[in-house]
Amino acid sequence: MISQSSSEQSICFVIPSHDEKGVVSSLQQELAYELERGDIDAIHATPDVVIVTGIGAGMRNTPGVSAKIFSAVGAKNINIIAIAQGSSEYSISLVVDKKDADEAVRQIHTEVIINGKKE
Repeated sequence: MISQSSSEQSICFVIPSHDEKGVVSSLQQELAYELERGDIDAIHATPDVVIVTGIGAGMRNTPGVSAKIFSAVGAKNINIIAIAQGSSEYSISLVVDKKDADEAVRQIHTEVIINGKKE
């Protein structure tokens, strides 16, 4: 998963935990000149995070789906670290702290899938 923020001029991507040190080290080596010049403030890792993805046909063309997902996890005080929606219309992904992953999935399932069904 890759998430880019133009307002903060940052790029975030998720990698397996066992690759963290090697990837950070490689990025610091490859971008040493940009770091030295101050073009890049820092390269760092945030450990113990997971990706939770909501999947469904037509999500991109259905207004309010993202808001429902964000509200569902926010209702349980779960912080969303990063978000990404693929170019397909089928998914939206959230990065959350590992300790909050199960509750985030339960909340999305309950509030968006079960309670969100139109009868």
